[in-house]
Amino acid sequence: MTLTALSLDNLTLSITQEMHVRASLEATFSALLEEIGPANVTPDGKPLPMVIEPRPGGRWFRDLGQDNGHFWGVVQAIKRPTLLEISGPLFMSSPVLSNVQYRLKEVDGGTVIAFQHLAFGFIPDDYRSGIGSGWSSILERVRATAERTRTTH
Repeated sequence: MTLTALSLDNLTLSITQEMHVRASLEATFSALLEEIGPANVTPDGKPLPMVIEPRPGGRWFRDLGQDNGHFWGVVQAIKRPTLLEISGPLFMSSPVLSNVQYRLKEVDGGTVIAFQHLAFGFIPDDYRSGIGSGWSSILERVRATAERTRTTH
C-alpha cells in the first residue's frame, strides 16, 4: 500500500483575460461556440474537437466515438449573444470544480470578451502551468474566426 499526503495549500485557481474583437456580438458568439466545439484544437494546433450543446444543462465534452470520451462540463447559463457559463471538471481528472464564463459586450469597433476561469479542488501543478496559455489560445482563435467571418459577409 502506498500512502500519499496531499497538501491543502493552493486549492483555488483564478484566471481572467480580456480580448477585443473587431466583429459584432453575434459573429463573436458564433465563433466562440465553433472554437470551443467542433473547431477546437490544442494550443500547439492539434485537433481536439469537442461537442458543445448550447442550452441550459447542455454538455461540453470530447466525443471519441462508440460512447467513449471525456466530460468537461455543463452549460450553467447561456444568454445569446452575451453570456456562456460552463461548470464542471473541464480537462482535469481530479476532484475539482471549475466555473468558466465568457461575457461579451458590444463596444465601439466590435466586441469585448471578458473571460474568467475559477476553480476549486486538487489542481495538479502541471495543469496550472499551462491553463492560461490554453485559454489565451482559444480566445485568439475566436477573435480570428469572428473577424474573418465579419469580412466575408
